[in-house]
Amino acid sequence: MGWLWAIIVGFVLGLIAKAIIPGKQHSPLWLTTIFGMLGAIVGNAVARAAGVEATSGIDWWRHLFQLIAAIIIVAVGDMAYMALWGNKKMRQRA
Repeated sequence: MGWLWAIIVGFVLGLIAKAIIPGKQHSPLWLTTIFGMLGAIVGNAVARAAGVEATSGIDWWRHLFQLIAAIIIVAVGDMAYMALWGNKKMRQRA
């Protein structure tokens, strides 16, 4: 069940990050989900380091750290995706 939640959270975080980042991102949905999962992991680590890993009620700070990490990872990951595969994909469509 842990993997299922990780995939769901990664999917949601990745989509929210894609919606927040200006412009068009070209990375596929499966890669965006992985970026979102990485954002959740990094965000949890930052929350733990900041001492706000577990608070009473909803962990707003942890979720904010996860979202910020996901935004950064999706943006950088999309740039890397385009640098590695973007030109090949664009040539195939033409």
